[in-house]
Amino acid sequence: MFPWNNIDTVLLDMDGTLLDLHFDNHFWLSVVPQSLSRERGISLEQANAIVEIAYDKVFGTLEWYCIDYWAKELNLNILALHQTMVDRIQLRQDSLPFLDALGKAGKKRILVTNAHPNSLALKLEHTDLATGLDAIISSHETGFPKEHPQFWAALFNQYQLNPKRCLFIDDSEAILAAAKLAGVHYQLGIKNPDSQKPHKIFTDFPAIDDYQHLLDELNKQN
Repeated sequence: MFPWNNIDTVLLDMDGTLLDLHFDNHFWLSVVPQSLSRERGISLEQANAIVEIAYDKVFGTLEWYCIDYWAKELNLNILALHQTMVDRIQLRQDSLPFLDALGKAGKKRILVTNAHPNSLALKLEHTDLATGLDAIISSHETGFPKEHPQFWAALFNQYQLNPKRCLFIDDSEAILAAAKLAGVHYQLGIKNPDSQKPHKIFTDFPAIDDYQHLLDELNKQN
C-alpha cells in the first residue's frame, strides 16, 4: 500500500485510530447530556439540544477538544466525569502489533492528537499505548488544532520532520486533508474508529479497517 522505504516517520492520531472511539462517543453523546440533565433538572431531550448547539458552535476549533472549555461552558466537571468511566478506555486490538512492527522497521512513531493534555494523560495511564510510541504531541501545546496549518508547521519544526517522508493516519477525512495540504505526503484513513458503529466511507484517501493489512509489508522491512 505504501513505499515504506520512502517513509521515515508515522504520525498517528489517537482517538479512533489507536484507541477505540467508542469511549469518546459514549462520553460526549450520552454521559455529558445525561449529567447536564441531572444537574439542571431538565429533560434529557432539552439537555441533548443544549449540548448539540454548543458542540456545533465550536466544531473544528481547539475549544471543541478542550475539556477546560467544556467544564466552563456546561458547568460540569468534565475530567471527573471522564474518571468515572476509565474502564471504557480501550486500545484497538490491532494497534500495539502495528506500532511494534513500525518500531522494528525503524520508523519513528509520533502520536499527534487534538486531545486535551488531561484527557491524554488519563488515556495513557489506563492503556499501554505509550509503550509503542517515540513521541507525543497534543495540539493544545501548539495553540492550533490539527485542522489548522500552523499545527503542522509547529509539528514539523519541533521534530525536524521532512513531511514528504511522513505517513499520517487518522479517522477524520477532513484532518487527513489538512495534513495533505500542509505537505504530509502519505495519508491513511481508519474505517472503523468506533467498534460499536458501522464502517465509515472515505472518498479521497485510502482507508483500512485492520492494521494487519500493513504488517506483511512492514515485516519485510525488518
